[in-house]
Amino acid sequence: MTNWKIDESHSEIGFKVKHLMITNVSGYFTRFSGSIQTESDDFHDASISFEADADSIDTQNKQRDEHLRNGEFFDATTFPKISFVSRKVKKIDEEQYKLVGDLTIKGQTHPIELEVTHAGVTVDPWGQSKAGFALKGRLHRADYGLRWNASTEAGGIVLSDEVKLNMEIQLVKS
Repeated sequence: MTNWKIDESHSEIGFKVKHLMITNVSGYFTRFSGSIQTESDDFHDASISFEADADSIDTQNKQRDEHLRNGEFFDATTFPKISFVSRKVKKIDEEQYKLVGDLTIKGQTHPIELEVTHAGVTVDPWGQSKAGFALKGRLHRADYGLRWNASTEAGGIVLSDEVKLNMEIQLVKS
């Protein structure tokens, strides 16, 4: 069994959500950790667990970030962690995978499928084995109790229900 962990300083956990249905607003979680166990060199049998601190959300707007941390969104005081536990890794080809698991936000757990691109494995200048992955997915925020919204004067909505997930993950072999 080989153990890997997320190299937080070389990884990003990001998302985008439509604002006013005309533009996307991006954000990130800045504090997170994850561990991966695998017996294979290609990660097809990987077991993955991940956590992000809900209060580490950063959208480059202090007022919006405080709103996202409160009870109308993540309620980070009551639900401090966002977590993911894998159920299955499906290898499509040498680079493409589907990752299926359970995502928990605000105490609500739902299955999610992520598209994964495996960029390879290398050894850094300090002799550490590293593996790189790009992950994409989508979720419906209302499924996780993130239901806040408002209407515009024209009758439109402020935020879409769909959230696009974009992650760049670098693993380091333990």
